[in-house]
Amino acid sequence: MKIAIIPARGGSKRIPGKNSKLFCGKPMIAWAIGCAIESKMFDKVIVSTEDESIANLSRNAGAEIPFLRPAYLADDFTPTVPVIAHAIDSCQLMGWNIEYACCIYPCAPFLLISDLVDAFELMQVTGANFAYPVTDYAHPIQRALRRLPAGQMQFFLPEYELSRTQDLEKSYHDTGQFYWGKASSWQSNMKMHTDGVGMLVPNWRVVDIDTDDDWKRAELLHEVFKR
Repeated sequence: MKIAIIPARGGSKRIPGKNSKLFCGKPMIAWAIGCAIESKMFDKVIVSTEDESIANLSRNAGAEIPFLRPAYLADDFTPTVPVIAHAIDSCQLMGWNIEYACCIYPCAPFLLISDLVDAFELMQVTGANFAYPVTDYAHPIQRALRRLPAGQMQFFLPEYELSRTQDLEKSYHDTGQFYWGKASSWQSNMKMHTDGVGMLVPNWRVVDIDTDDDWKRAELLHEVFKR
């Protein structure tokens, strides 16, 4: 079976209550849950959380909460892989025969069903342990600058100061939306990035929401995309 696991702890610091805060009329996490359910890709859509209020919101949005996540997997420093592995282990103890698990982050209101489908197909075709969406940086990272206290600018890589941007190798980053993976790969604590393959998506529909300004920008973009 294939399951979606949405890891949603209650202790967000930069945007308090980020996963349950209303985004364009409904709780943020409900967008991810809705997309997962509507995709019809999954036998089960579950939420891994230690927070009862998030659990209730998730149930109302259509997800299952077969367990509550232990506190030691819900602090600021817990990486994703152990959380997903714990969820798979917990579900297998209930008799679920899980072959694939897709970690979908709760703060992904721009997630598309077609991306979930295409990434799963890419994982199948390549035989990779994981597959996830990536996009290109808008400007070559080789020409990144740091700003010193008095305002002076300095290249991180001075050897590229006179390089033409079109001559530099493209670079990519994880969109931070979801990760398909074999259940055994999650449980083996494999690295989801370097043990996986990247599926390209356009950078104009990738939004990272970490600050209040990010949130406002994302809501404006969401309204534009809906139109």
